[in-house]
Amino acid sequence: MHTDPIADYLTRIRNAIRAGHDDVEIPASTQKMELSRILKEQGYITDFHKKPARVGETIEVTLKYTEDRKPVILGIERVSRPGRRRYVDHKSVPRVQGGTGTAIVSTSHGVMTGHEARQQGVGGEVVAYVW
Repeated sequence: MHTDPIADYLTRIRNAIRAGHDDVEIPASTQKMELSRILKEQGYITDFHKKPARVGETIEVTLKYTEDRKPVILGIERVSRPGRRRYVDHKSVPRVQGGTGTAIVSTSHGVMTGHEARQQGVGGEVVAYVW
């Protein structure tokens, strides 16, 4: 059985939001750090930082809520998965929720938002949608 660490990352965030937690710890990797960076830049999370754990390192993600405790992340979905990779060229990078959401794309120039990928004219693997 194979595991999907990115799906695990997204599921941990989704579950923490549904449970109303303020922060969540996730096993660290370079790609997960990049996903966290994009979520912070787009305003979906408050902050994130790497910290040592019993084994390896973890990323502590501080989730963001509105004043009346409604989560900023309404939906988070894995698009490309190990059994079905989804690649797009720069012309067909998807818009999420009519442009109000964010597509996260892993390109040869690094992990970036769908908007940045269109601007730079690069395609890649569509990792996730966030709205």
